[in-house]
Amino acid sequence: MSDRLQNKVAVITGGASGIGEGMVRRFCAEGAKVILADVDEANGSRIAVECGADFALLDVSSAESWQSLEITLRDNGGRLDILVNNAGVVTGLDITNVTVEAWQKLMSINLLGMMLGCQMAISLMRDNPGGSGGSIINTASSTSYLAIPDVAYTTSKAGVVGLTKSVAVHCANEGFNIRCNSIHPGATLTNILKTAIEQAPEVEDACNKMSPLNRMGTVEEVAAMAVFLASDEASFCTGGQYAVEGGTVSQHPKM
Repeated sequence: MSDRLQNKVAVITGGASGIGEGMVRRFCAEGAKVILADVDEANGSRIAVECGADFALLDVSSAESWQSLEITLRDNGGRLDILVNNAGVVTGLDITNVTVEAWQKLMSINLLGMMLGCQMAISLMRDNPGGSGGSIINTASSTSYLAIPDVAYTTSKAGVVGLTKSVAVHCANEGFNIRCNSIHPGATLTNILKTAIEQAPEVEDACNKMSPLNRMGTVEEVAAMAVFLASDEASFCTGGQYAVEGGTVSQHPKM
C-alpha cells in the first residue's frame, strides 16, 4: 500500500462485516488510525485486533451513543479526519408488507444514523488541530438510482444522496474545508453473499448478470473508492455520487 491515509484518524461504522470490514482493513493498510465502530462487539473486536484498529461499541441510531464516541475522541487528542457512515440494514419488505415498526427501525439506522454521524464529524472536524477539515463518506447504494421492492431500504438510500449534498454545501458555504460524498455499491461479493451462494449456487449467476461487466464487485473495489475520497487526492470532490457497480445503472435493459 502507499500510505495515502498516513496519520489520519478515521471512524468507520458497520466495520465488523462486509464492505465495512473491507474498508477497515484497507484504511489500516494505508496508514490511518482507524476506529471500527459497530454494535457487533465480538466480530468488531476481532477484526480490530487483526488490523491494528481500535474498536468502539456504537449504536448509530442513538444520539447518546454518538455523543459518547465524540467524548472518547476528544479525550484522545480531539482529531477526526475521516468518517465513513457505512452501517446499514435491509428489511426485504415491499410497500404492501412493510410495517411502521420495520420502516422506523431501518430509517433509524440507515438515515438517522448517518445524520447523527455527520453532526458528530462536523463538530470534531471544525476543531481539528491545525485548522478545520476532513472527509465524510456516506455509503449509499445502486438503489439510489434504480429501485428494488424493499421500500424502506430504497427510500433510505435515496435519502442518503440528499443528506450528503446538503452536508457538502453547508460545510463549503461555512468555509469548514469538510468534504462530504456518497459511494454507491452494486452487487458486491461479501462473506454473507458467499454463504448465500454456497447454499443456492444459482444466486451467483443472477448477481453477476446485474452488471454489464458480468460480475459482482469486491469489497476491496468499494474500499478503494473510499480511500480515494478520504485522501487528499480528492480535495476538490464534495457533494458527489461515486458509483462502484460495474455499469449497472448505466445500461438500458436489453431486448
